[in-house]
Amino acid sequence: MPNLLILNQPIKTQFPNSIEIHIKREDLIHPFVSGNKFRKLKYNLLQAKIENHQTLLTFGGAFSNHIAAVAFAGKEKGFKTIGMIRGDELEDKVSENPTLSFAQKCGMQLEFISRVDYRLKSEVSFLENLKQKFGHFYLIPEGGTNELAIKGCQEILTKDDAEFDYICCSIGTGGTISGIINSVLPHQKVLGFPALKGDFLKKEIRIFVQNENWELVTDYHFGGYGKVNAALIEFINQFNLENQIPLDPIYTGKMVFGVIDLIKKNYFPAHSKILLIHTGGIQGIQGMNMKLRNKQLPTIDING
Repeated sequence: MPNLLILNQPIKTQFPNSIEIHIKREDLIHPFVSGNKFRKLKYNLLQAKIENHQTLLTFGGAFSNHIAAVAFAGKEKGFKTIGMIRGDELEDKVSENPTLSFAQKCGMQLEFISRVDYRLKSEVSFLENLKQKFGHFYLIPEGGTNELAIKGCQEILTKDDAEFDYICCSIGTGGTISGIINSVLPHQKVLGFPALKGDFLKKEIRIFVQNENWELVTDYHFGGYGKVNAALIEFINQFNLENQIPLDPIYTGKMVFGVIDLIKKNYFPAHSKILLIHTGGIQGIQGMNMKLRNKQLPTIDING
């Protein structure tokens, strides 16, 4: 059973201006379907059962947390799963990839498509071709974001979180922050830290939200999606050493780095209470460390 008694763990570092930080340990919900992936899949899996689907089909990249989560959740709930993987060059490299090999061991059927075809993943004609090939399936979008996913993410915050002034989370496709924005109280502000360059996600988020007390902080992507440097790795390792909280380098690590940097720059008023949402993603560290070793860069110490 998932652990939904999620603690808001205080950060031990003493910050200036009497600012306090806690981190909501959503990464501890489930060993394989953790953080926002559990939240996003919760109502989608229920809907798939209601509609009597036997197969889940979704999209993702080589080290996708979403692919790993759908594979395990599908196995656990009795669904066949199909993963459409970006990059046909990966087809003969599954055994070298910890995420894809995990998904395959969970029973997921991996289908590798070119990056050109992958861009068509939302096109009606492309999806119709997939139905011709695989039969009927329940479609879960890349990253899991849809209205049912946002419904799940609206459950991240509880009444016990009313004491916080700021709620901060990383952003991939915009689903998690949309759920949070919809559930915050009037005195709270939500800060989103995109893992991708630019602020184009504002348009996507506005489709799903009603509140206006939010903004995107676009200065902490470290060069773009999946990009890291030695400074970020050093920060993640030091943070884990001091707090015994592992951070993934794609999403939460960048967000926590950004929040602490903003504190140093006096962005937050004195006595602010800040809640950081840990969205999981720890499974991807093994794959990232493979890349870092190839580049002769420091690696992430998962044990702290």
